[in-house]
Amino acid sequence: MVAGIGFGVVVLLLAVFFAAALRILREYERGVVFQLGRFWKVKGPGLVILIPGIQQLVRVDLRVVVMDIASQDVITRDNVSVKVSAVLYFRVVDPARAIIQVEHFLVATSQLAQTTLRAVLGKHDLDDLLSERERLNLDVQKILDAQTDTWGIKVTNVEIKHVDLNDTMVRAIARQAEAERERRAKVIHAEGELQASHKLAEAAEVLARQPQALQLRYLETLTVIAADKNSTIVFPLPLDMLGPLVRRFTGAPEP
Repeated sequence: MVAGIGFGVVVLLLAVFFAAALRILREYERGVVFQLGRFWKVKGPGLVILIPGIQQLVRVDLRVVVMDIASQDVITRDNVSVKVSAVLYFRVVDPARAIIQVEHFLVATSQLAQTTLRAVLGKHDLDDLLSERERLNLDVQKILDAQTDTWGIKVTNVEIKHVDLNDTMVRAIARQAEAERERRAKVIHAEGELQASHKLAEAAEVLARQPQALQLRYLETLTVIAADKNSTIVFPLPLDMLGPLVRRFTGAPEP
């Protein structure tokens, strides 16, 4: 009886020992192993055997982390207050440094991303913030990647999601856009008038060299006016056509 109890206790102790000694790490996980408090090695994936009480293992996920950066109050270089939110993509490339160099690397990366976002966007005007997001995303990503490199973290991408403006600023931007469209319309109209004036000048030179062409133009104009069914038609006649008639009735000599 006593021997049976002792055997059962031994089996139970062995089961507890193996449960504490064995770890199974998935393909995307690595284990940072500490031996008597000192870093030993990074192990995994698969089965990892530890010495209970002497070695401890900290799991680290190597997959890309998608982290929302909460809406930040940003004052642009032209003193416009906006709220900007973004999303951050990063992953752990060195599990040992991610555990040893920084406490809670997820929290540290999130806080660093918020401060970096405010600092970078505060150096640009509102127009740059609205129209050059790709360049600003790249600037923030490079700064974060350089600062988190010592933590064994690789920042792969940063995307600005929303730029929230107050109603007054939205109306001001709308007025600015409308004024810009009116300016472009006036410039296009002026360019058209200039081109038309050049063509009219060229046409006038051709008609001056060919009087018959001018008479044909008069006849064409008369046809267009007659098609409009006007009751009164005022048709100008050139002086060179009236000259012979005037000399015939007045008896003036030929020039």
